[in-house]
Amino acid sequence: MSHMTYLEASVVGLIQGVTELFPVSSLGHNVLIPALIGGSWATDLNVAAPESPYLAFIVGLHVATAVALMIYFWRDWVRIIGGFFSSIRDREIATVDQKMAWMIILATVPVGLVGLVFEHEFRVLFGKPIRAAIFLVINGLILYAGERFRTRKSLAADAEQAAENEPVSAPAVVADAVMADSVAGDTRAAHSSPKPAVAAHASGQRAVRQQEASRAVQADRRLVAIGYLQALVIGSAQILALLAGISRDGVVMVSGMFRGLSRQDAARFSFLLSTPVILAAGVLKVPDLTGHLGNGIHGQILVGSILSGVGAYLSVRFLMKYFQTRTLTPFAIYCLVFGLGSIVYLSVK
Repeated sequence: MSHMTYLEASVVGLIQGVTELFPVSSLGHNVLIPALIGGSWATDLNVAAPESPYLAFIVGLHVATAVALMIYFWRDWVRIIGGFFSSIRDREIATVDQKMAWMIILATVPVGLVGLVFEHEFRVLFGKPIRAAIFLVINGLILYAGERFRTRKSLAADAEQAAENEPVSAPAVVADAVMADSVAGDTRAAHSSPKPAVAAHASGQRAVRQQEASRAVQADRRLVAIGYLQALVIGSAQILALLAGISRDGVVMVSGMFRGLSRQDAARFSFLLSTPVILAAGVLKVPDLTGHLGNGIHGQILVGSILSGVGAYLSVRFLMKYFQTRTLTPFAIYCLVFGLGSIVYLSVK
């Protein structure tokens, strides 16, 4: 069995956590980067090698990534899971939370079935560096097409959502509360305590959380309006992510936008769909990591998992804000440049 150093595990863990949620393919990067570095990295971190601990390692890191997603969306998952159990209890699917739960389940079935049957074959067959680079270029073209050929319905959804979000500014809530307290306390500034300002800040933070929760519910209401068939089609796009170089979140976002979702709603649906898939994939690999494939690298697994979880949490926080106003185009350009550059380098080295 090949060895894995702590440096290798740290780099791979961080890359996994960040690129799993960025639309640039985590598996593609984890196949390409060791090959580009070469030396012991290419030997130790070869996903296509028979009985490779590296394959189990990077998929096992999915558990940490999924945990980070669940932490970020925990309020949403409490609602959605509650909706699932209430639908079983009441034998009906009526509320937004109930519909959302069953949409996620339905949209997850295709990739779950294909992954169970063909996941290993896909990763070993297409996990070669040059093939990953080619698929990364294809991923860039998919992202570019997703932005270039946006439907009118999707563009209108963006505009409508921007108009809904603009009137309420959470930072302004905090600023107004603090300003009001400052004005009221001018005459007693020398003797005042900071407690009113702290209270105003806490009130502002509560307003921020309430605003985020309200927007999440509104987003789910828009998502369930697309129906189960559309959710199934969008979820099926995740199958392409079994190919190293194709981003799960990228293809799901593009599929969602082609079906009329705003960019932000498409990103949200993508992250929610990713959570059970990523978690299941990681859990299935845990026995490998605790068995013979994980011998001698348990410490590296722990370090990689911590960095993967931290990277994923910071990434989803950034991306949920990013997609409020920005596009997939920079990621498309990155995939095209990195993919083409990798093809050239791997071909001549």
